[in-house]
Amino acid sequence: MNRSSRTLLGSIVLAGFLLVSACSTSSTSTTGPTQSVAPQQDDMRDTRYCEVLLVSLATGQPVATVYNTYPLNLCPADKWTALDPKAIAAQYGAAVAMLNGPRHWMINHVEKVGESSFQKADFGGIEMYKQATVSIGSLLDQSKPYSVYPVSRSVIFTWLAGTEIFELTGPDGARYIMQSFSQQKDPSLTLETLPTLSSKLTLPAGWTFSSRTLTDDFQLVTVKNPAQVMQDDLGNSYSMIPTTPEN
Repeated sequence: MNRSSRTLLGSIVLAGFLLVSACSTSSTSTTGPTQSVAPQQDDMRDTRYCEVLLVSLATGQPVATVYNTYPLNLCPADKWTALDPKAIAAQYGAAVAMLNGPRHWMINHVEKVGESSFQKADFGGIEMYKQATVSIGSLLDQSKPYSVYPVSRSVIFTWLAGTEIFELTGPDGARYIMQSFSQQKDPSLTLETLPTLSSKLTLPAGWTFSSRTLTDDFQLVTVKNPAQVMQDDLGNSYSMIPTTPEN
């Protein structure tokens, strides 16, 4: 694989972190996605999930369709590790298939605004919902850790009072709240070890990592405006807390 291909694939993985989406059918299924209504869990914090990204070049620009296991299942480890990206790409007619996960949600609740049904697909016996379509080309220049990029997702994320949250603060004072953590680069990372995460991160100059316990519920609304999202150097995902919240 040449350098440009590796850069493209790295951008694809970065794009596939979301959206709202925490049983299985035959691993030899060749049927396309089906329509269904997405159920919701009472509390999704620390819920394990995984994603499959199907990349198409049909329009001349790489576009990734993101499928997510939430809330259908917990991304069973045996089936996840057995997935073959090349076979998945061939099954669904994609140029490339990428695996993103396992990850764990840090939010307690999510509300998807404007959609009531999702396409469901099967990947090696793991059912997933289609959650987003992302232009890879728009992320090529923003694929480095601690680089902020917009994501249109029309969701409301909620962290409940009494929840410990983890934040990055940039040199300009902007704050970013962790929405999910990744075990791809560091499989030992857990909810319990997050308070010491700063010792593992290579923070750029002027950046700080901190934690605090919420005294009130906190909602991050990104419906009218795109979310401003980034990842740290271990692949954990954060959303910027806007200075002026949406109404």
